[in-house]
Amino acid sequence: MRLSKYFLPVLKETPSDAQIVSHRFMLRAGMIKQSSAGIYSWLPMGFKVLRKLENIVHEEQIRAGHIPMLMPTLQSADLWRESGRYDAYGPEMLRIRDRHERDMLYGPTNEELITDIFRSHVGSYKDLPLTLYHIQWKFRDEVRPRFGVMRGREFFMKDGYNFDLTKEDALHSYNRHMVSYLRTYERMGLQAIPMRADSGPIGGDDTHEFLVLAETGESEVFYDSAITDLKLGDKSVDYSSWDECAAIVKEWTTPYARTDETHDEAVFADVPETRRRQSRGIEVGQIFYFGTKYSDPMGATVQGPDGKPVPVHMGSHGIGVSRLAGAIIEASHDDKGIIWPEGVTPFHVGIVNLKQGDSEADGACESLYNALIAIGLEPLYDDRNERAGGKFATMDLIGLPWRITVGPRGLKNGVVELTSRKTGESEELPPEQAVEKVAKIYASHRVAAFG
Repeated sequence: MRLSKYFLPVLKETPSDAQIVSHRFMLRAGMIKQSSAGIYSWLPMGFKVLRKLENIVHEEQIRAGHIPMLMPTLQSADLWRESGRYDAYGPEMLRIRDRHERDMLYGPTNEELITDIFRSHVGSYKDLPLTLYHIQWKFRDEVRPRFGVMRGREFFMKDGYNFDLTKEDALHSYNRHMVSYLRTYERMGLQAIPMRADSGPIGGDDTHEFLVLAETGESEVFYDSAITDLKLGDKSVDYSSWDECAAIVKEWTTPYARTDETHDEAVFADVPETRRRQSRGIEVGQIFYFGTKYSDPMGATVQGPDGKPVPVHMGSHGIGVSRLAGAIIEASHDDKGIIWPEGVTPFHVGIVNLKQGDSEADGACESLYNALIAIGLEPLYDDRNERAGGKFATMDLIGLPWRITVGPRGLKNGVVELTSRKTGESEELPPEQAVEKVAKIYASHRVAAFG
């Protein structure tokens, strides 16, 4: 993409209502624009990041054996009355009445709707296990929406639902989801720690939140620092293996890690003092096992091996996809702007032409641009007739992981400058070697994700 042809409305000044880093940089980098309180338009660059995040979630869910679908945003209130949650959920639910005076709601979650789908089409234990998921816009009418996409009213979310014959089967589904989430966050360049949490209005006894450590986090967290050394890396996982999934979950949940809601000071005291940590965290996902909480009142049963009806055991599993964009920025930035991890960057590399209109510089930039596209990468070429300082400031603000700088002086020596946004380190290379190095970086990243 040529920046002269792109829609990137960057701001020089920080809007006065932007209180945290991610909100400031997402507004300044032209990623989002507020439509109303807690509701945002996702502008082209923000939309690209959102799609990158969504694709990673899809890839890891499908790899774990989960089946994608799509449910509507508006739901019938009758289903929620069946489960008993319509009145219990609270004012965060946006209640609507259509022209026929039917009570509707803008879904904050989908347990009732998916249970209705299941009971309408699945009747035998032979059809289990089954996990369905979708990625969809949701709405919760927060009293005080703030912090941009971190605590908005409308948000983009992956929510999945497992249906199993027994509790043991459902707990394997729980473990499978935890492993798939760990892989998902690592691919996004995040360290998201699973922490024992409170189930809230979803219900159930078994639940973990995934939290990214950040000073601006809404949750106070307590953890054993040993957990921050754990990585899945390129480990191949057999999701059908109960033992393998359970072993990974045990490894990640044995070190103490809890939110303030479930924190136990006596248990925390058993952690060696040098490893005890107290911090703040941003919730980016949560998994639940809640047994027959919904299948009992809504009649979601299957015919068991003995021919008798059995209520299915269920769980739900969510990832805040739009919130992840903010969480990544909170975890990866400096005073100049965003620093995108390679896995989610909107463009793979930026090209800066220091002397637009110079035939040699223009020609070298065109060659680099075409060479990067030819190997399947997406460059962003700053071909504007702007001063070099302004171009560098824009690149630093939007945070692409790599920048190639092209100028007449370097070209006289047959080199361009390749710069890492994360480290700030630069090296001079012939143009073809700069392309080759960037290609190898992204190829290795892909190999780490897929083996």
